[in-house]
Amino acid sequence: MTQHLPQSPQDEDRMVEEAFSGLLNAYLASNHRKKVEIIQRAYRFAKAAHSGTRRRSGEPYILHPIAVARIVVSELGLGSTSICAALLHDVIEDTEFTREDIENSFGKKIADIVEGLTKISGGIFGDRASIQAENFRKLLLSMSSDIRVVLIKMADRLHNMRTLGSMRPEKQYKIAGETLYVYAPLAHRLGLFKIKTELEDLAFKYEHPQAYEWITSKLDQTASHREKIVEEFVKPVREKLDEAGFKYEIKARVKSAYSIFNKMETKNVPFEEIYDIYAVRVIFENDDDSQEKIRCWQIYTFFTDGHRIHPDRLRDWTSIPKANGYRALHLTAMGPEGKWIEVQIRSRKMDEIAELGYAAHWKYKIGVHEDETELDTWMNTIKDILANPEPNAIDFLDTIKLNLFSSEIYVFTPKGDLITLPAGATVLDMAFAIHSQLGVTCMAGKINHKLVPLSHELGSGDQVEIITSEAQKPQPEWFRFCHTAKAQNRIRAILRKDRKLLIAMGEKLFNEFMERQQLTPSNETVTKIVANYHLKSREELFIMLANDEINLSAKEMKEMKEMNKSRRSLMKKILRNPFFSKKKNEATKKEPINRKEVYVLHPDDDEPNYRLDTCCSPIPGDDVLGFVDDDENVVLHKVSCPNAMRLKSAFGSRLVATSWGGAADKFIATISIDGIDRHGILEEITSTVSNKLAINIRGLNIAAKQEVFHCELTVQIDNVETVETICDSLKKIKGVKFARRTS
Repeated sequence: MTQHLPQSPQDEDRMVEEAFSGLLNAYLASNHRKKVEIIQRAYRFAKAAHSGTRRRSGEPYILHPIAVARIVVSELGLGSTSICAALLHDVIEDTEFTREDIENSFGKKIADIVEGLTKISGGIFGDRASIQAENFRKLLLSMSSDIRVVLIKMADRLHNMRTLGSMRPEKQYKIAGETLYVYAPLAHRLGLFKIKTELEDLAFKYEHPQAYEWITSKLDQTASHREKIVEEFVKPVREKLDEAGFKYEIKARVKSAYSIFNKMETKNVPFEEIYDIYAVRVIFENDDDSQEKIRCWQIYTFFTDGHRIHPDRLRDWTSIPKANGYRALHLTAMGPEGKWIEVQIRSRKMDEIAELGYAAHWKYKIGVHEDETELDTWMNTIKDILANPEPNAIDFLDTIKLNLFSSEIYVFTPKGDLITLPAGATVLDMAFAIHSQLGVTCMAGKINHKLVPLSHELGSGDQVEIITSEAQKPQPEWFRFCHTAKAQNRIRAILRKDRKLLIAMGEKLFNEFMERQQLTPSNETVTKIVANYHLKSREELFIMLANDEINLSAKEMKEMKEMNKSRRSLMKKILRNPFFSKKKNEATKKEPINRKEVYVLHPDDDEPNYRLDTCCSPIPGDDVLGFVDDDENVVLHKVSCPNAMRLKSAFGSRLVATSWGGAADKFIATISIDGIDRHGILEEITSTVSNKLAINIRGLNIAAKQEVFHCELTVQIDNVETVETICDSLKKIKGVKFARRTS
């Protein structure tokens, strides 16, 4: 909603006071102890500290902390300590006040949380890597002692995403990228389902604006029809619930725009074929915890009596909750018009945990402390990751992400202890989950008395015995079958330690050799040897020397010196050439890219003003972002490309927003075609593309099995619209069921 900013200071002050009154009213309506005085003091402190400061939208800055505090109480269910910390969360970073000032006025606990929320101006990852990675590391460190730090950070990020429209385009890309890459998975892992969904949808809105508008309009168009189908579906269940005396409510839920887009992209299906857009949630009141599970299954029978149930989509999280504390019973039933509808059955207590989040609900709202919750186990894993003294920025974010966004399996030790692991976890992952030393010496596993390799993928319910050997040690290929952050991080640390020893040994051998040849082991000499052997770095040279993969000889050194002497002589002649000197001077005058403006791409120029990365090969019309490399070249990635996701999180300052300024008939796209086979269909496909549309076909691969065929068609095109035209034309051919671009 657009806010019309008032003209006078009096109007502005009135607007701020109204916003704070709204926050206080929300707090007074909650079931927390009413500590209004400390909240009012925190508000006055923050208002004075931020006086005269404005957000990019032009509104007074204090409205941001108030909005964050409102989210903290209304959407996370937290109390006065968290509200005060939210009001003060930017004071240390943005004003003259210090941590000591906050502690003196509000106590140690609030000061600790505010310090945990304070952004870091510099990081341990170096100039090229992301400050965001270090910021995130600090956040997780703080979280391990007080979960409220990360919950308030979630509220802060949510408000920033809600007001992202006032930011510059390249900032929007950076913040949306960070949100999808780190914060949405973190919200998922903490059980903050509503916040996770909104973060994903807002990020999607800024990364793929056209796709977002298209999907939301399709959802709006089908809303009334959906409501009719859902009401018809739940009518017989309502009658049974009423007869059984349940107090309940039934909510209809629509799959989020981002989830629909994600499914369309990963499954390569159109909007009309997303069958789980419909969902129904039954929430019942329950005073007796011992009856909670029985009542879930009783409601389940109400659906089975009148509906056909999908046999493979029953999910029972009432017995073993998800790692984020989520509990519910899920089933999928056939509704009207042959539509599958997902049903979620929850008690009111289960629903509160699902909506507010496990941490907020149990640890701070109700105050219950369990001995060893899944959340505590996950935090211990995070501590293990943070203990690594030299994490690379990208590796750090990737390993954290492994544990954030994974579905779980449940496996058992020989003694019957339950261990939760991400889906796809192997014997090696389980060994590291039990103890680091067990992982380091893991040789194999035994499942149901059957010997399996350490790369064997585990399934829920497996009872696994780990077999070890003192002679075993981690190998680089272990990364290929590790799926947990703890395992990957520990292996990386051991290999890095071994690598350091090898480098030191190789450098010693190199210096001894140079001394025997009566040569100085200078950087220039090392660089020449590295180039001579076509190696990537001096470290690689030293490792190969230590492993006896290279043996330097006096003869080689002499030949190399002669070769370098010839090269220097040739280079001098080239440099004296006036034409070369002119070109060199022109090259050095390359203007730096203005990253604050939208960079217009010109594919129709003889030499386009950008480079394409091979990982995703975007074409004109695709949603793309530009990454400015060290030589001030703009390298393009599709916004949805996994590498682009990493760049947005780790190198936000190097991003530039882009727009297509033309098209050119020189891009390659692959179109996947499926349909019912018949005589002459291949000829009709090629004729449609080549003759009717005048498109250059560069490759064609077709295979038929019984009555069904699949075809991969490679074409030379100018932009995305042309690909869509080809797909639309192919779908009109009799027998063609699907035609979609795959690359």
